[in-house]
Amino acid sequence: MKTKKILFANFPADGHFNPLTGLAVHLKNIGYDVRWYTGRKYEEKITNLGIPYYPLVNAIDFSAGNPEEMFPEREKCKSQVSKLQFDIKNVFLLRGPEFYQDIKKINEEFDFDLLIADITFTGIPWVREKLKKKVISIGIMPLSETSKDLAPNGLAITPRTSFWSRRKQDVMRVFADKILFGESSKLIKNMFNQYGIKQEKGNLFDVLYRKSDLVLQSGTPGFEYKRSDLGRNIRFIGPLLPTLKNTKVTFKHHAKALAYEKVILVTQGTVETDPEKIIVPTLEAFKDSDRLVIVTTGGSGTAELRARYPQPNIIIEDFIPFSEVMPLADVYVTNGGYGGVMLGIQHKLPLVVAGVHEGKNEICARIGYFKLGINLKTETPTPQQMRLNVEQVLANPVYKKNVTQLSEEFNLYNPAALCAKYVADLIGKPVATGTTPESKMPNKAATEVEKMAVVE
Repeated sequence: MKTKKILFANFPADGHFNPLTGLAVHLKNIGYDVRWYTGRKYEEKITNLGIPYYPLVNAIDFSAGNPEEMFPEREKCKSQVSKLQFDIKNVFLLRGPEFYQDIKKINEEFDFDLLIADITFTGIPWVREKLKKKVISIGIMPLSETSKDLAPNGLAITPRTSFWSRRKQDVMRVFADKILFGESSKLIKNMFNQYGIKQEKGNLFDVLYRKSDLVLQSGTPGFEYKRSDLGRNIRFIGPLLPTLKNTKVTFKHHAKALAYEKVILVTQGTVETDPEKIIVPTLEAFKDSDRLVIVTTGGSGTAELRARYPQPNIIIEDFIPFSEVMPLADVYVTNGGYGGVMLGIQHKLPLVVAGVHEGKNEICARIGYFKLGINLKTETPTPQQMRLNVEQVLANPVYKKNVTQLSEEFNLYNPAALCAKYVADLIGKPVATGTTPESKMPNKAATEVEKMAVVE
């Protein structure tokens, strides 16, 4: 029997690409023929993993810029709702047929058995129904499927259980369907009719869940709101973390960190380059204090920040090896990128989070709801806000207790092994006589090549 073939694909953005890398490497190592279709920004990373790469041809490559550059008309959207509506249509939905045209061409030379894509990859319905392929979607953000038990996704409203609160949520879901998703839902219907694709109820993101054979959700039930109507094709797999970058980055300040009673780790991920949002308020709050502040900038403005904050209790680096630094830290300050939050929880770090856009509000809302830390509900906290809330997290043991319990839940899952099992159940083992060698099955969520600096 021929070797089973898997095509990976993702919306071309870091937070959609990075979590899939560990899984791709693992499936390659156990014998599947793995290839990848995405933006040019990731070509070198993919080929360095020993995986053949296919570029976006018909589809717009968002990794080459940002929506404002590619869609100047987006600037006319004054409200968050209008921006979200614009992005759903132009950034995601309209790209679906373009992804399909590219993958249809790829399939002529690489007749794959399975597509593995992040849950926002809008080519999923076309690949599954027009090319008749099996599809596994990877949940690289909190569950966004509509639930009768919750407010609409995207508003960062935590669950309410009283009768009137639930009725309010019911009304909000109707409002979201009619107003927020109304135009895009009509467009989906027209596009599916044009291509002969079976209609599904719900908004764009509901459709992507229902058009997938399986949805493998990064994380565990302990970091998700309870739902009585959880999709039957959804499986939790534990924190799916990226294959870490093969660099020689080491942390040279280990002894200094041990000399401080409390250590604050601060990052804004790799995408947000404005240090005034989180980094500067934290530095202003704790400069010349008895707290050690370790900042990783992702390579943006490091020299300028060092000149601005020369205090002895401040360390500012382009990149740091998180696996070395997180065990030394006592609190993690971040804008709430899903991968970074998963990594922080895994290292039992309580959090202070300040993120709103690109879906980070939903991640931050869960951190506050489950008391894993404090959600500042803003992207621009003041130094006073930062100081008060970081000190509260350090002083109140409930945050450390809760994040430790969730970390222990994380450890009950072997993401690589679970994913390999679900893949084999769907399309079979890598080859006719193939097995899954235990020696190649990492215990952690992804294969660590060496150390990496910033996780988005």
